[in-house]
This record gives sequence, structure tokens and C-alpha cells, in this order.
Amino acid sequence: MTRESMRIAADDDAPLRPEIELLGELLPLDGARVLELGCGTAAMTRLIAERYPVAGIVATEVDTAQHAKNLAAAPIPDVSFAAGGAERIDAADSTFDLVLMFKSLHHVPGELMDAALEEVARVLRPGGLAWVSEPVYAGPYNDIMKLFHDERMVREQAFAAVRKVIEKGWLELVRQCFFRASVQFTDFAEFDRRMLQVTHTEHRLDDELYARVRSAFEAHLGPGGAEFAQPMRVDLLRCPA
Repeated sequence: MTRESMRIAADDDAPLRPEIELLGELLPLDGARVLELGCGTAAMTRLIAERYPVAGIVATEVDTAQHAKNLAAAPIPDVSFAAGGAERIDAADSTFDLVLMFKSLHHVPGELMDAALEEVARVLRPGGLAWVSEPVYAGPYNDIMKLFHDERMVREQAFAAVRKVIEKGWLELVRQCFFRASVQFTDFAEFDRRMLQVTHTEHRLDDELYARVRSAFEAHLGPGGAEFAQPMRVDLLRCPA
């Protein structure tokens, strides 16, 4: 597959798959030294540490409030937390076998995306892999989110940055993978807490917009809550040997 043939979105519906399963199928996790950039609440960090026999995970987070929560939470075996952004990684060259970015590249400021991916290339060992998963700008869940937080531009910037790092030869494209991730909420209160009250972004909604968001969400609410199939893209990259 070449840079020119890369797609920002799949042509049709991708399979509904947990990303944690795809990791196990596509990455050599056994004994791997792993860096996760933008770990958020460390939900994926914990799943990886519990399911796969990695050598260790360094999980970084630029949001200082969330980083403090991660440090205060119950320890996760073989996981250490660090504060900092992807554009300046506190690690020596060729330190890691795998670098993981779960929906985090588009949160890097646009002017720093190139530097972040250059840093990914620097800290990967030759032949090491980078997993960059990004939400696709499509679907009912996206339609709700864009009412108050439209990410079309930053997601396009993230895709362009991946293409650029390949063009420059810092990283090589191994493959693209498209899937749909299940996103579930028990009710609107949970959606409000998880998506509106985040610490990494300040969302300011007036009463009218808040009501529109709530109405759009509750149109998908059933007896068991609301479930969305979020289209996702993975760009799997390799550090040149």
C-alpha cells in the first residue's frame, strides 16, 4: 500500500470490532516495550496491561488534571504514567517497540502534529511500529458531537500529518485498517459527564445548544441506553530499519 492510495475513510461499512482485539491480531505485543501517547483515563492502557504480556507501558497525558487522576488511581502492573505532549517525548532514541495513539493525534495542536510524528519515529526502535487510530468524520455519533465540538478540520490535519511523515520517510506505511467501535451510554447524564465535562477541552454550551445536543442524543436512547457504532481508521506505521 502506498501513501497515494491511503483513504481517510472506508468506502462502506466496516466491521464492528473492539480495538483491543485488533491490537492483538496486528501487533507483536509479547514482551514489547510500549509507549502510549495521550492515554486519557488509561482505559485502553489497563486493557492492554491485563490482556497482553507486554514488557511495560509508559502512558503519557498532556492534560494535567487527568494525569493527576491517573497517578492517584490504583496502580496498574507494568504501567508508569508520565506528563507531557507528543511533540516532546521524554525518552531516548530507539527506546520503544510500539507507540500507540488512540484518538489522540487530532488533539495535538495542528502546528505540532509534524513534530509529534517525528518524535514517534525517533523513540521507536528500527522496525518498531506505530498504531495511530483516529475517528472517522461520519455517523450518528459524530453528528451529535459536531453540534458542540466539530473536529472535521483537526481530523483532516491529523490525516495529512500521517501522509506527510510517510512522504518524508520518517515512518513507513504498513497498512490501513477500518472498523467500527461501539460507544455506549446508559443515559444522557453519562454522556454529559463523559463528553461535555471533560478536562482536556472546555465546552461552552448555552441553554439552546445544550437542549439541541440532548434532543439529538435522546433520539438514540432505548430501554438499554444508547449505543453508537463509531467509524474508525488505523494507520499502522513502521520505523525504517
